[in-house]
Amino acid sequence: MPRLFAGLEIPAHVCSILSGLRGGLPGARWVEPSDYHITLRFIGDIGNRMAADIDSLLADVNRGPVSLRVSGLASFGGDKPHSVFASVENNRQLSELQYEVDRIVRACGVEIDKRRFQPHVTLARLRGSSSLDVADYLSKAGYFPPQSFTANRFVLFSSRASTGGGPYMVETAYPLRRAA
Repeated sequence: MPRLFAGLEIPAHVCSILSGLRGGLPGARWVEPSDYHITLRFIGDIGNRMAADIDSLLADVNRGPVSLRVSGLASFGGDKPHSVFASVENNRQLSELQYEVDRIVRACGVEIDKRRFQPHVTLARLRGSSSLDVADYLSKAGYFPPQSFTANRFVLFSSRASTGGGPYMVETAYPLRRAA
């Protein structure tokens, strides 16, 4: 039974800049730069037949390339922070792609994801990091020159059923070709 999610890959030059932000935060388990991505939709542990159905429908997505911009750091979890991430600016191309992928996944019978889509690149998962430690880290490392790139494909990733999930494997890639 595969554990799947749909996402966008991060180009090597952006991964290199983001990986330079690693370190200096107690309790952080840093994500490997090769596993940096933007999740469009977590699918979860599903059967092979449902995975094949989702794959078939995702192959029919007809969208153009997506312009993306990564800028600034933040954290999820408020007073009990659980991750640090690089923010990805949302735009119409990205929201429409995410919505279409989500619609396809739900049509195949995967439960609705109740979380609001907030595009980001997870850099670290936190265990025992205080909100003060995180605020201190963000104040020191939180700025880097914004990084822009264009995604010419989205992918179906698989992951291990473990905390953090990596390493992630690209199962199928779907081109983003239509003129925007």
